[in-house]
Amino acid sequence: MATRESALIVGVGPGLGRALGVAFARAGWPVGLAARSETVAGLAGELVGEGRTAFALRYDAADESAVAAAVAEAEAKLGPVGVLVYNAGNMVRGDVQEIEPAAFRMAFDAGPYGAFLHARAVLPGMIARGGGALLFTGATSAVRAPARAPAFAAAKFGLRGLALSLARRWGPEGIHVAHVLVDGVIRTPRAASYLGPDEPALLPDELAANYVMLAGQPKSAWTFELDLRPSGDDIGDN
Repeated sequence: MATRESALIVGVGPGLGRALGVAFARAGWPVGLAARSETVAGLAGELVGEGRTAFALRYDAADESAVAAAVAEAEAKLGPVGVLVYNAGNMVRGDVQEIEPAAFRMAFDAGPYGAFLHARAVLPGMIARGGGALLFTGATSAVRAPARAPAFAAAKFGLRGLALSLARRWGPEGIHVAHVLVDGVIRTPRAASYLGPDEPALLPDELAANYVMLAGQPKSAWTFELDLRPSGDDIGDN
């Protein structure tokens, strides 16, 4: 890790986003924690209390000017962004007769459009330094669309396509692009209310450890797509 490079985690909620912030901070990265909710400040305070370097950023991930300002502020406070983790998303359920056009658009705004804006904001610095990592949180829906979630599936397919295009273009320039396909339910506080104690589920902290691993992979052996699922789940189960 280059001196004073930072990790920007976009989409810090109570599950995987929180775990990502904690994992990168404890691995020694100064972390920018980005979300629309004010609760992100609480996590930043916890990490600072541990002696880590963390800074909270509240903005809309699909607002072009807000993204540019947030990246500039993060870099001023924490150092150049060496790792971008784009974890934002918007699960919109319902078939095409049930989903309002605005809701469909929101899924895209939180997915590939927001990811595009963030990649566009951090790439110039990474290109100038000759390295960096762009890590994107995908889902089963990126490769196997559910019947009643066309908006979410289209957004996740789009995010995966964006990641693949970025990897082809910028991988040769030393920038590692990876798509993490989360194939299963994450055991978040919300999911715990309906998951049985023995039901297979992905644990946020263990998921997050894989992102830290990806950020540190040597150039001779980069992963583009990392497919993660809990033990006990059937591979390819529809």
